[in-house]
Amino acid sequence: MPSTKHTVLVVEDDAALAEALSDTLGLAGYEVRLVSDGEEAITVIEQGGIDMVVSDVHMKRMDGHSLLKQIKSRFADIPVILMTAYGSIEKAVEAMRDGAIDYLVKPFEAEVLVNMVGCNLASPSHDVRRMVGESVATRELSTLARRVAAKDVTVMITGESGTGKEVLAQYIHQNSTRADKAFIAINCAAIPENMLEATLFGYEKGAFTGAYKACPGKFELANGGTLLLDEISEMEAGLQSKLLRVLQERVVERLGGNRAIELDVRVLATSNRDMAAEVAAGRFREDLFYRLNVFPIHVQPLRERREDILPLAEFMLHKHADNNDGRVPALGGEAVEALLQHDWPGNVRELENVMQRAMVLCDGQKISAADLHFESTAIGRLREGGATTAESAREAAGEAGLNGDLRQREWQIIVDTLRQLRGSRKATAEKLGISQRTLRYKLARMREAGVSIPGEFDAQTA
Repeated sequence: MPSTKHTVLVVEDDAALAEALSDTLGLAGYEVRLVSDGEEAITVIEQGGIDMVVSDVHMKRMDGHSLLKQIKSRFADIPVILMTAYGSIEKAVEAMRDGAIDYLVKPFEAEVLVNMVGCNLASPSHDVRRMVGESVATRELSTLARRVAAKDVTVMITGESGTGKEVLAQYIHQNSTRADKAFIAINCAAIPENMLEATLFGYEKGAFTGAYKACPGKFELANGGTLLLDEISEMEAGLQSKLLRVLQERVVERLGGNRAIELDVRVLATSNRDMAAEVAAGRFREDLFYRLNVFPIHVQPLRERREDILPLAEFMLHKHADNNDGRVPALGGEAVEALLQHDWPGNVRELENVMQRAMVLCDGQKISAADLHFESTAIGRLREGGATTAESAREAAGEAGLNGDLRQREWQIIVDTLRQLRGSRKATAEKLGISQRTLRYKLARMREAGVSIPGEFDAQTA
């Protein structure tokens, strides 16, 4: 059950800043494409799939203002945010007159960028009206989800990373009486605490540095529809209490504001942890857990519903056909056998990655076993705490060369330290000499790659 994200094109000729912008938006849940000038940006936009452009103004070949005019004349529906270190009222007015939705003056806080993008780019509501799979578990899950969808109850969805919890949440929304209203998702693991509060509840002009105009929060944007709190177990204790009050009172106040905004929002939550264990360990409020866990649903890992592997693989081949000139290659017999034999520690997310790579590597007609490059050999060894070869380490880190080696070593150190300290994030951050926020960032990246975090699945897999 793959999920889809908005794609933001970042146009910036400063490599270090471009990487920082990419990391910030990526951690906020967006797919990010990077280019260094306006001409490259137009080439990427022409290929399709871009939902927003965030562009520097001062660049060689084609500057940001020229790029803005090109986009507005040729791709009018794509929103554009301009950023510059040479800001002025006149330039801002000119940019807005030419069609920019907003204007950032460097330097700016990461939370300002994320909130600006979020305010102008609502989370997508996907048409997920059926669940792909033929296993008994998936059929039962589909039936249960439709019954739950008909009742306006809060649902807690649990399961390993990559199993498709967010897509199940979308399925519940699409089969509910709120289907014609907004479906808004927020990843609690990917956004730092100080940004998460403003993103959830919104803020008024002047609420914090950089808040030069008011912005509604996710609760407001979801009013009348459904709000998904993805990876809710990552939320800090202080924000948990504020969330509990909003859920109890069904009203929200923006940061820096004093007006109570009434809410009519159905809340769904997901976690890849054993929530009862999180409550017992004092990491998650018991009263908030019971407020969210009205109807619990657990999604089984892909290795426990192998009848779903081939239907999902075929679904993904059709889903990504546009990136393959519309061609949908067939699965050869040896490829089928290899897919069925693999354990899929990264679950459906890993399967989608494998199928996308296979479409690139195959001859266009048939996918062979040689076209299947599994990414989880090293990840499985990380789960077991064993050594990895340099090659498999690069696969786990998702990059080749020196960067991949360094990232894998960093991940191994984090895994070993968490295991040594029995999953304590506070103690792990202190021992590694990093902040808890930085540790959360790194753990979010590791989960995206399919790396299992010590302590998260122990109760489920014991």
